[in-house]
This record gives sequence, C-alpha cells and structure tokens, in this order.
Amino acid sequence: MACSDVCEQNTCSPAMEPQCKRRRDADTDHVSWDVLPVLSSEQCQDTQLLDAYAAPITNKRETSRLVRELTTVYPMPGLQHIKRVRACKDPGSPHPLEILVCLVRDLPDAGDERKVSISQLLSSAKVDMSGLGDPFFVKIPACPPLTRPQFELASKHWPTSFHEDKQLTVALQGQLFTHGQKAKMQEFMETAIAAAKAGLQEGMEPIGAVIVDPQTERIIAVGHDCRHGGHPLHHAVMVCIDLVAHAHGGGAHQYKYAGCWFSEPSPAPSLKKSNLLNLEVKGDFNELGSKILPYICTGYDLYVTQEPCVMCAMALVHSRIGRVFYGTASADGALGSKYKIHTQKGLNHHFEVFKGVLKQQCEDLRNMPF
Repeated sequence: MACSDVCEQNTCSPAMEPQCKRRRDADTDHVSWDVLPVLSSEQCQDTQLLDAYAAPITNKRETSRLVRELTTVYPMPGLQHIKRVRACKDPGSPHPLEILVCLVRDLPDAGDERKVSISQLLSSAKVDMSGLGDPFFVKIPACPPLTRPQFELASKHWPTSFHEDKQLTVALQGQLFTHGQKAKMQEFMETAIAAAKAGLQEGMEPIGAVIVDPQTERIIAVGHDCRHGGHPLHHAVMVCIDLVAHAHGGGAHQYKYAGCWFSEPSPAPSLKKSNLLNLEVKGDFNELGSKILPYICTGYDLYVTQEPCVMCAMALVHSRIGRVFYGTASADGALGSKYKIHTQKGLNHHFEVFKGVLKQQCEDLRNMPF
C-alpha cells in the first residue's frame, strides 16, 4: 500500500485532547465518518529509492573493520538514516549479515551493469576485502521515513532509522479521537451546515463555518458565504474571522444575515501581573510589562463545510487559528487538495488540518442549487 493511501486514514484539541494511550470507544465504530489528518507532501510521498551495491559478510569478526573502512571510502552523505549492516533476508544463507558497499552513482564506470565483482567496486580504494563476498544489486530509501507507513515501506528494501511521532502514528491508525470528542465535532459541523443552509436561503453559496474556543467548547462565531451580498471577498471563512474580531470589539464589516452571528468569548483562564503596574490583567506581556493582545483566532478551532481556498487559508495563518476541520475537499482547496498552505515551511505560523467530519452531509450541500 502506498503511503499516500495510508494518509487517507484517520487523525487533535485542548478540550478534545488526543487520547493516545486509550482505546477508541466501541461506539465510535457506529460513526459513518472519519477524521483524517491532512499531512505534508513529504509525509505522504511514496518511498523514493536509490540503486546501490551490498555484499555478504563472510566473517562476522570483520564487521566493525568493514563498516569503518567502507564508511571512509564511500561515506554516502545525506543518507545518515541508512543502516550500513543488515541481517540477511535469506534464512538459508551461510552468511547472516550483509553490508552496504556503495551507491551505483558513486561508480562512474559502472553504468547500468549490475553484475560486478567486489574487486571492481573497491579497485581504487584501500580496503582489505577479506571477509566480503560477491556484491549484489539492492535499492535503498533515499529519504528518512517521517511516518510509520513510510518506515514500514522503506524497511522492506533496507533498514533505516526512524524517529517516530507517536501521536501521528495513533492518528494514522484511526485512534486519535474518542467517541465523545467526535460527538462534539459533529455538533460543531452540524452548526456549520445549518449556517450554510441559511446562507442558501439568502441566495448565497451553501458553505458554512464555525469558530470554536476548544478550551471551553464554546462557539465564538458562525458565518456563511456572503459573496453574493455585495462583497466578492466575503467567503464563509473570511466572514467568520471578521465576526470573531467583532466578538473582541473590532470587526470591519456588518452582516445583515441571521445565519451570521458571534458571541462574547470566555474570559482568559490565567491572570498575570505587570512588572510596572503590579496590576492583574489578562493576556501576554512584552519585556516592559505592556499587555500584548493575542491575534484574532489564537488557539481557536475552525469547522467549515468545504476546504478553504488560498485567500481563506492565508487569512487563517494571519489570524493564528489553532486547528481546522473541514467536511469535504475542494478542487482548488489550499489545505490538502491543490495546495497545503498549513505545511509551508516559510510561514511564521502553522496549524493542524483534519478532513472528513460529516463528509457526506457536507458534500450534499454542493448539490443544492443557489
């Protein structure tokens, strides 16, 4: 199975904290949808392979010396994840160990010739060839594995080191969220679907969004697409972000639709004292003790019926959203389909993205005429 296929299996929330050490509730099996992590291209790509030569070690006592000398002659830079020695795959072999000699690309005269002698491989190197058998052609993983599926695929070719992200492994196994957590997700997405239908009644495209404070599980803002109301940039996500700004006393636009609303956010849970004024005030502080207000959506979760576009995805970056859950993918989507904005290394904020919450109900919205 390709890693890209495995990434289509499951995936996190402070109020819905991942239960990595607990089994998923049996009731979750009755849920007809899965929460899938949207991983980076590097995490989803198939195992890329390099051509190499290996040889059996005919004398185990020579193993340490051979590793030392071959590493000096053929260091294979950039392949630190590759283990130089492996156990022989053939249980009937008289030689229990095999060693990686070199890459094919390191032999300019080898070409595509796969049958070479050990003396040909080491003709120009000062290596004592005693303890080495006849070389054979192998393929080795070009990149270190980032997920367990990639590790399992890579290990079929040659052993590699693997620094496992336990939470990601649990997510890919479909065990990250409990039944109770998925029930809350369903509740929030149902609110987004209701907003989408309300927007449809106003002549808008049926796309809805909800922003939630996961600490309190409280809805901060609900919005739907408003582009046909006079402003072409009023996508559902943009409307929701602006409504959160309204909840904090700001906001740039007014919305006349009943399906677009906000509530006052809960007070910050912690209080800090200013070094200068010795007063208890909420928020973070700079070195001088001045209060620094958080970005609009810091730590919040977004539930949206359809995968956001590039504009909305970048707005979520700038507003410092915590996580995004969307129901159905979009051909021009920027969080998994066409682009993966949330995984771009050059951005100064990153967030987790999950898809599939009430997938079928969200897809059904597309078929509704507007």
